[in-house]
Amino acid sequence: MNNQRLTSYLTKLRKPSSGWQRKLEELAERDHVPIMEREGIDLLKQLLRLKHPERILEIGTAIGYSALQMSEAVPGASIVTIERDTAMIEQANQHFKQYDQEKKITLIPGDAFDSFEAVEEKGPYDVIFIDAAKGQYKRFFEKFSPLLMEQGIIITDNILFHGYVVDSSLAVKRLRKLAEKIDHYNHWLSNHSDYLTEFIPMGDGIAVSIKK
Repeated sequence: MNNQRLTSYLTKLRKPSSGWQRKLEELAERDHVPIMEREGIDLLKQLLRLKHPERILEIGTAIGYSALQMSEAVPGASIVTIERDTAMIEQANQHFKQYDQEKKITLIPGDAFDSFEAVEEKGPYDVIFIDAAKGQYKRFFEKFSPLLMEQGIIITDNILFHGYVVDSSLAVKRLRKLAEKIDHYNHWLSNHSDYLTEFIPMGDGIAVSIKK
């Protein structure tokens, strides 16, 4: 049976987005804001339900879609999220307030690397979710992984980068270097001595790295 038929079958089994989810998905599509694909977000939420984290760090807030999804999956968790885009910060804070999550989700504005001390103060973290500048994935991992609890997990989105990691020549010129950087990151993760990583081809690809 071909993959398209299997995907169609699984899509029919998936519950439709709730009201607030659908509103943010439509907003992201309208304004061309990249958010996590539905398959990926469902997997992320299921991983969190299994992990039962108390503290989550998210690198890359955008409009707050994934932070709100994580908060829904694990209502008892506190979430720290970092964003440097001022327009995204304003929208995300509005959404956190609108959906009564501003006490559970703390948005730290600014560059992730410049915000390390503020992030460190609120740690350590059971889960770190990386979904910001793709060319900086390795730096994010190296910088923030010391804040991870023992047996914690780091989840990285977009590790397949629309399939361009397989053959970067298929990407337009401006994306080739980025595809090569993500490919390098994936191989680096695969061989990391302190983490066990599995690469899952759901959404745009997700890497789940468990601290040994």
